[in-house]
Amino acid sequence: MKLDENSGEPISLEEARIYVKDFKEKFPEEVKASYMGRVNFMKLLEQKDCIGIRIYNGYDVKEERLNVVLVGVDFEGNDMTNGLIMDRTVPCPSYCDNKSALI
Repeated sequence: MKLDENSGEPISLEEARIYVKDFKEKFPEEVKASYMGRVNFMKLLEQKDCIGIRIYNGYDVKEERLNVVLVGVDFEGNDMTNGLIMDRTVPCPSYCDNKSALI
């Protein structure tokens, strides 16, 4: 697998449902999803030499919940840790789309 501006691929709704269902069964008390607005995604992507975003799983001890850490990735596949690093996403629950086919 190589890292470039096209890494990643679409999956079906059914595959997504299975992933989400299996996660909820294994970790019923954890955050189901995290939301970050387009402006902040774009701030990461607009950094010089950024070709994508790497998403790390993390744990917020103060909030006692899973979180995500997002960092830009350069052309060599390296984390751009000298640049912008994002978190402070909005968790589900409490901010969920309860009508989503994934919930």
